[in-house]
Amino acid sequence: MTDRIVIEGMVFQGIHGVHEHEQLAPQPFEVDVELALNLQPAGLSDDLALTADYSRVFETCRQIVESTRFSLIEALAEAIAQEILAGFPADEVTVRIRKPAVDLGGTFRAVGIEIRRRPPGR
Repeated sequence: MTDRIVIEGMVFQGIHGVHEHEQLAPQPFEVDVELALNLQPAGLSDDLALTADYSRVFETCRQIVESTRFSLIEALAEAIAQEILAGFPADEVTVRIRKPAVDLGGTFRAVGIEIRRRPPGR
């Protein structure tokens, strides 16, 4: 599948991390999501019901980042991927999460992870 809906650079405040100082106050998390699905039916009909409503995808990501707590951003990404696969007609979802404010004792832009998931049975 080559068609994709891409939402890049979503920024939410969340409390996720292993270290005690990361669990005291929200910090920024940058989230990118790509949904692979056939966009031709929506493109030919101009019908939102035949695609994934990206405003709903955005709200799904916001709700998970801002209202849950995980030690690992791997677990946060997995929660986002599973929720998107359960709620949207995607054949595959890619989730990238970056943590730009983590303290590693040096200079860097961000640390992050990327996962790619498919619905069960695909």
